[in-house]
Amino acid sequence: MSSSLATRASALETDINPFWAPLAMFLTQDVALHYLRDRIVLGAENLPKQGPVLLAPTHRARWDALMIPMAAGRRVTGRDCRFMVTRTEMSGLQGWFLHRLGCFAVDQQKPSLTTLRFALDLLESGQQLVVFPEGRINRTDEPIKLEQGLVRLAQLAHRHGVNVQVVPVGLAYNPARPGPRSRSAICFGPALTVQGKGKEETLRFNHELAASMHTAEQAARECINRPLHCT
Repeated sequence: MSSSLATRASALETDINPFWAPLAMFLTQDVALHYLRDRIVLGAENLPKQGPVLLAPTHRARWDALMIPMAAGRRVTGRDCRFMVTRTEMSGLQGWFLHRLGCFAVDQQKPSLTTLRFALDLLESGQQLVVFPEGRINRTDEPIKLEQGLVRLAQLAHRHGVNVQVVPVGLAYNPARPGPRSRSAICFGPALTVQGKGKEETLRFNHELAASMHTAEQAARECINRPLHCT
């Protein structure tokens, strides 16, 4: 880890803890995920194994945070999934645990320069960052609506000469609110890249990303017999 990355990780009180991370992997991948069944992975060939990556998943349940490392984490790609999450996710005991797994919080309304620079440092060092571009859990079949945080981070990286691959990810459960032995699937779509900066590029990219996330989610839904019907 570079000195600047280590400094900002310390300021945000976040890092991959050598004790808690392996334990968490065991508890989540080998224990908790057996609550679900199937756990189907589609489009694994679209997941880059090296270089800076922004994973852009749909957000359908709290189980998403376990499904993504299962399909794209250390056991598959050899690197961790670093999650940028909302402040509400980082409170209490859960927050203490997430901090030690390398997750870090962002104020969606007014992200701090330290947080943005830390996210950029992670990408510059060739790591894998997960950002939920919808900004919240959405269990409806309404068209996907994205916030602008992810695309702006990708544009910032682009301006710093970092060629970030943005991978659309679709997650699905049957039923929509997972219970014991619910079926689950995750699908990775082909990677996208930003082309520049400005409002027009932001809108263009978000439109393309939302469409690609929809396609990925549709594939995931179909394989667990819960087709996606948009209103």
